[in-house]
Amino acid sequence: MADNARAKRLADLIREVVAEKLQRGIKDPRLGSRVTITDTRVTGDLREATVFYTVYGDDEERAQAAKGLESAKGVLRSAVGAAAGVKFTPTLAFMPDALPENAKNIDDVLERARLQDEQVRSAAAGAEYAAGADPYKRDRDDEDADDANGTDAADAADDGADRGAPGSGAARGDTDGGPAGA
Repeated sequence: MADNARAKRLADLIREVVAEKLQRGIKDPRLGSRVTITDTRVTGDLREATVFYTVYGDDEERAQAAKGLESAKGVLRSAVGAAAGVKFTPTLAFMPDALPENAKNIDDVLERARLQDEQVRSAAAGAEYAAGADPYKRDRDDEDADDANGTDAADAADDGADRGAPGSGAARGDTDGGPAGA
Protein backbone atom coordinates (compact mmCIF):
# COMPACT_ATOMS: atom_id res chain seq x y z
CA MET A 1 0.00 0.00 0.00
CA ALA A 2 1.17 3.48 -0.81
CA ASP A 3 1.24 6.23 1.75
CA ASN A 4 -1.61 8.73 1.89
CA ALA A 5 0.54 11.59 0.61
CA ARG A 6 1.35 9.68 -2.57
CA ALA A 7 -2.31 8.77 -3.11
CA LYS A 8 -3.27 12.43 -2.58
CA ARG A 9 -0.66 13.62 -5.08
CA LEU A 10 -1.85 11.08 -7.65
CA ALA A 11 -5.47 12.07 -7.08
CA ASP A 12 -4.62 15.74 -7.63
CA LEU A 13 -2.70 14.88 -10.80
CA ILE A 14 -5.59 12.79 -12.14
CA ARG A 15 -8.03 15.62 -11.45
CA GLU A 16 -5.86 18.13 -13.31
CA VAL A 17 -5.13 15.84 -16.28
CA VAL A 18 -8.77 14.77 -16.72
CA ALA A 19 -10.02 18.36 -16.48
CA GLU A 20 -7.42 19.58 -18.98
CA LYS A 21 -8.15 16.73 -21.39
CA LEU A 22 -11.89 17.31 -21.18
CA GLN A 23 -11.40 21.01 -21.85
CA ARG A 24 -8.95 20.76 -24.75
CA GLY A 25 -8.31 17.20 -25.89
CA ILE A 26 -11.72 15.57 -26.31
CA LYS A 27 -14.02 16.90 -29.00
CA ASP A 28 -17.19 15.19 -27.76
CA PRO A 29 -20.09 17.70 -27.87
CA ARG A 30 -21.71 15.95 -24.87
CA LEU A 31 -18.84 17.06 -22.63
CA GLY A 32 -17.46 20.42 -23.68
CA SER A 33 -17.32 23.11 -21.03
CA ARG A 34 -20.43 21.94 -19.15
CA VAL A 35 -18.58 19.23 -17.18
CA THR A 36 -16.60 20.27 -14.11
CA ILE A 37 -14.30 17.89 -12.26
CA THR A 38 -14.87 18.55 -8.54
CA ASP A 39 -12.84 15.87 -6.77
CA THR A 40 -10.77 12.73 -7.30
CA ARG A 41 -10.08 9.92 -4.87
CA VAL A 42 -7.57 7.12 -5.27
CA THR A 43 -7.56 3.85 -3.35
CA GLY A 44 -4.64 3.06 -1.06
CA ASP A 45 -3.11 0.59 -3.53
CA LEU A 46 -3.28 3.21 -6.34
CA ARG A 47 -5.25 0.83 -8.58
CA GLU A 48 -8.61 2.61 -8.80
CA ALA A 49 -9.54 6.25 -9.04
CA THR A 50 -12.98 7.75 -8.63
CA VAL A 51 -13.52 11.05 -10.43
CA PHE A 52 -16.42 13.19 -9.21
CA TYR A 53 -17.98 15.63 -11.65
CA THR A 54 -20.86 18.07 -12.00
CA VAL A 55 -22.73 19.04 -15.13
CA TYR A 56 -24.25 22.42 -15.77
CA GLY A 57 -27.68 21.67 -17.20
CA ASP A 58 -30.78 19.56 -16.76
CA ASP A 59 -31.15 15.82 -16.20
CA GLU A 60 -30.93 14.97 -19.90
CA GLU A 61 -27.63 16.84 -20.24
CA ARG A 62 -26.32 15.02 -17.15
CA ALA A 63 -27.20 11.66 -18.68
CA GLN A 64 -25.52 12.64 -21.97
CA ALA A 65 -22.40 13.79 -20.10
CA ALA A 66 -22.25 10.47 -18.21
CA LYS A 67 -22.36 8.58 -21.53
CA GLY A 68 -19.69 10.88 -22.96
CA LEU A 69 -17.38 10.29 -19.98
CA GLU A 70 -17.81 6.52 -20.25
CA SER A 71 -16.93 6.61 -23.96
CA ALA A 72 -13.86 8.81 -23.30
CA LYS A 73 -12.65 6.73 -20.34
CA GLY A 74 -9.88 4.97 -22.33
CA VAL A 75 -8.47 8.19 -23.77
CA LEU A 76 -8.55 9.84 -20.34
CA ARG A 77 -6.81 6.86 -18.70
CA SER A 78 -4.07 6.95 -21.37
CA ALA A 79 -3.52 10.66 -20.70
CA VAL A 80 -3.32 10.00 -16.94
CA GLY A 81 -0.80 7.17 -17.52
CA ALA A 82 1.41 9.39 -19.66
CA ALA A 83 1.36 12.20 -17.07
CA ALA A 84 1.69 10.06 -13.93
CA GLY A 85 4.60 7.82 -14.83
CA VAL A 86 3.49 5.04 -12.48
CA LYS A 87 3.84 1.31 -13.10
CA PHE A 88 0.08 0.75 -13.17
CA THR A 89 -2.29 3.44 -14.36
CA PRO A 90 -5.40 3.50 -12.13
CA THR A 91 -8.73 2.58 -13.63
CA LEU A 92 -11.11 5.53 -13.76
CA ALA A 93 -14.67 5.51 -12.50
CA PHE A 94 -16.83 8.60 -12.99
CA MET A 95 -19.42 9.50 -10.35
CA PRO A 96 -21.76 12.49 -10.45
CA ASP A 97 -21.05 14.72 -7.47
CA ALA A 98 -23.89 15.30 -5.02
CA LEU A 99 -22.65 18.81 -4.27
CA PRO A 100 -25.28 20.71 -6.32
CA GLU A 101 -28.13 18.74 -4.76
CA ASN A 102 -26.72 19.27 -1.27
CA ALA A 103 -26.36 22.99 -1.94
CA LYS A 104 -29.95 23.15 -3.18
CA ASN A 105 -31.17 21.34 -0.06
CA ILE A 106 -29.26 23.75 2.17
CA ASP A 107 -30.71 26.72 0.27
CA ASP A 108 -34.22 25.29 0.73
CA VAL A 109 -33.69 24.82 4.47
CA LEU A 110 -32.34 28.36 4.83
CA GLU A 111 -35.31 29.76 2.90
CA ARG A 112 -37.77 27.91 5.17
CA ALA A 113 -35.94 29.24 8.24
CA ARG A 114 -36.07 32.77 6.84
CA LEU A 115 -39.83 32.48 6.24
CA GLN A 116 -40.40 31.16 9.78
CA ASP A 117 -38.32 34.00 11.21
CA GLU A 118 -40.41 36.47 9.22
CA GLN A 119 -43.63 34.93 10.60
CA VAL A 120 -42.34 35.17 14.17
CA ARG A 121 -41.20 38.74 13.58
CA SER A 122 -44.61 39.78 12.20
CA ALA A 123 -46.43 38.05 15.08
CA ALA A 124 -44.22 39.80 17.64
CA ALA A 125 -44.63 43.23 16.07
CA GLY A 126 -47.72 44.24 18.07
CA ALA A 127 -47.30 41.91 21.02
CA GLU A 128 -46.79 43.00 24.61
CA TYR A 129 -45.11 41.24 27.47
CA ALA A 130 -47.44 39.14 29.63
CA ALA A 131 -46.30 40.77 32.89
CA GLY A 132 -45.67 44.20 31.48
CA ALA A 133 -42.43 45.72 30.32
CA ASP A 134 -40.59 44.95 33.59
CA PRO A 135 -41.93 41.86 35.39
CA TYR A 136 -39.64 42.53 38.39
CA LYS A 137 -40.83 46.08 38.97
CA ARG A 138 -41.94 46.75 42.57
CA ASP A 139 -45.18 48.53 43.32
CA ARG A 140 -44.63 52.23 43.80
CA ASP A 141 -47.64 52.52 46.15
CA ASP A 142 -45.85 50.75 49.03
CA GLU A 143 -42.78 52.96 48.74
CA ASP A 144 -44.86 56.12 48.45
CA ALA A 145 -46.75 55.26 51.68
CA ASP A 146 -43.50 54.78 53.61
CA ASP A 147 -42.14 58.07 52.30
CA ALA A 148 -45.33 59.88 53.35
CA ASN A 149 -44.87 58.68 56.95
CA GLY A 150 -41.29 59.87 56.90
CA THR A 151 -39.88 56.44 57.70
CA ASP A 152 -38.41 53.77 55.63
CA ALA A 153 -38.02 50.12 56.59
CA ALA A 154 -34.25 50.34 56.20
CA ASP A 155 -34.09 53.51 58.30
CA ALA A 156 -36.14 51.85 61.06
CA ALA A 157 -33.76 48.91 61.24
CA ASP A 158 -30.76 51.22 61.43
CA ASP A 159 -32.37 53.30 64.19
CA GLY A 160 -33.06 50.19 66.30
CA ALA A 161 -29.42 49.17 66.16
CA ASP A 162 -28.29 52.59 67.33
CA ARG A 163 -30.71 52.74 70.29
CA GLY A 164 -29.49 49.82 72.28
CA ALA A 165 -30.43 46.71 70.42
CA PRO A 166 -29.04 43.57 72.05
CA GLY A 167 -25.36 43.07 71.23
CA SER A 168 -24.75 46.67 70.41
CA GLY A 169 -22.20 48.77 72.24
CA ALA A 170 -24.84 51.37 73.17
CA ALA A 171 -26.67 48.90 75.45
CA ARG A 172 -23.50 48.40 77.54
CA GLY A 173 -22.78 52.06 77.75
CA ASP A 174 -19.99 52.08 75.19
CA THR A 175 -19.98 55.12 73.05
CA ASP A 176 -16.87 54.48 71.02
CA GLY A 177 -18.09 51.16 69.55
CA GLY A 178 -15.02 49.29 70.81
CA PRO A 179 -14.95 46.01 72.75
CA ALA A 180 -16.64 45.94 76.17
CA GLY A 181 -14.44 46.83 79.10
CA ALA A 182 -11.66 48.23 77.02
